[in-house]
Amino acid sequence: MIKHQILITHTQKESKMSDNNKSGYQLRADMLGMATGIVMDRTNRLENNEHAKAERDQGYCRKSIEPYTTEDVISEAEKLYAFVQKK
Repeated sequence: MIKHQILITHTQKESKMSDNNKSGYQLRADMLGMATGIVMDRTNRLENNEHAKAERDQGYCRKSIEPYTTEDVISEAEKLYAFVQKK
């Protein structure tokens, strides 16, 4: 009978905050991505609510939901960026 011994080692590099510093451009780009997700989710939730209301009440006339705009995304991104800049 042959026995095989396998030695598995796992090393994990600890990342420091200083290793992950992002430039202002990268931070703003990340904020725009997050803001887009927030605004898109908000719009989808409003649309889903309108569909649900119409399903519950056959007489309900669904309201149209305005699509989100670039200004909506920028406004949300500015809120996120202001939060990140707080000390």
